[in-house]
Amino acid sequence: MKASAGRILMIVENPYPQDTRVRNEANKLYNAGYSVSVIAKKYPNQPLTENVFGVNVYRVPWFEVFKKSTESKSFIIRLFYKIATKLGYIIEYFYFTFAAFIYSFYVLIKDGFDVIHQHNPPNTLFVIGLFYRLLGKKFVFDHHDLSPELYLSRYKTNGGIIHKALLLEEKLCLRSANIIIATNESYKEIDIKRGKKNPDDIFIVRNGPDLNLFKEVEPDKELKSTGKKILVYIGVMGPQDGVDYLLRSLHILVNEFNRKDFHCVIIGPGDSLEDLKKLREELNLQEYCRFTGKIPFADLLKYLSTADICVDPNPSNPLNDYSTWIKVMEYMSLGKPIVSYNLRETRYSAQQAALYATPNDEREFAQRIIELMDNPQLREEMGKFGKQRVKNELAWEIVSENLLKAYRKLLPDKIPLKAETSSAI
Repeated sequence: MKASAGRILMIVENPYPQDTRVRNEANKLYNAGYSVSVIAKKYPNQPLTENVFGVNVYRVPWFEVFKKSTESKSFIIRLFYKIATKLGYIIEYFYFTFAAFIYSFYVLIKDGFDVIHQHNPPNTLFVIGLFYRLLGKKFVFDHHDLSPELYLSRYKTNGGIIHKALLLEEKLCLRSANIIIATNESYKEIDIKRGKKNPDDIFIVRNGPDLNLFKEVEPDKELKSTGKKILVYIGVMGPQDGVDYLLRSLHILVNEFNRKDFHCVIIGPGDSLEDLKKLREELNLQEYCRFTGKIPFADLLKYLSTADICVDPNPSNPLNDYSTWIKVMEYMSLGKPIVSYNLRETRYSAQQAALYATPNDEREFAQRIIELMDNPQLREEMGKFGKQRVKNELAWEIVSENLLKAYRKLLPDKIPLKAETSSAI
């Protein structure tokens, strides 16, 4: 075992190493000389324990209480699924929190740790961090999502008892953590306000692509041979992620603007995937777009390399108005022009690499796509700008330095050891 600058236990209710942000952070810390263990959700066919490029991974067996689908023409069925989905998330979150707590004792005995590094959601994990902080360990809260806003956006509600409970959970996470990792300035402002935290204890670690991984490859020959403009979306597909807005914009492209010279590839998994496939059929878009589901990274790069235009249809809602999307920087890293809604953090990230539509205006989104389809010079200029911005300011190698600054403050008596950089995925 190598000498360690400190021992870290990360906990995430996502699969590892599939969760890009957690994988990047774990690798960054390991390569800086820290010892890193991760408790994560288990994907099918993954081993329960594994060492992934130096990181010890312990996986919690998983189950889904209810299928997270809410689309139906029947009011009764929609209501049932809405209630069942909420109940399912609550049960799954408490199950993972309890299981991770039990696993943490095993990791404490086997690997040991000085720091609990919790990635949200769920915020219920704060009980583990608080427990170990009382035992003298350090607690880092890595604020991925605004859970109260996620709830409002996902269920299109104005509040209620669940929202109040999520606000309380978040406050407890913020108040009990030694250090907070925020993804952008908007999150930092919220953390200061809701958690009454010292700004010096909050470190912004943006989502940035690993340029060792995101490199252009040979395009998909079949798609290129169609002679059509290729649109690409990558990301998780939940009710708040806006892929339904994208489909309606494509419908407008075909039926209002009579544009049939495009094909859209929609990449990724998600609770809404089956509902979105049904919507595609209802809008008669089968000829114009395909859903790939989850695909190997090599195939993702192939589709991105083929794209003429990349799209980010996240609509304005309580969550998206404050959030940064890694897909935007991944598009930019490959020099792809983007069409997006005009949201604060998206505009900060993309700047001149994107054309912006008025939030939630599907017709204007379609018009922005046409603007890029018909202007190859503009596409090239925007792509070059985005690629340079990522290289100089937003690549993971650059934005992740704040993660090491946070740990130097957290563990000042531990001297980080320089290790060879890894491009492991």
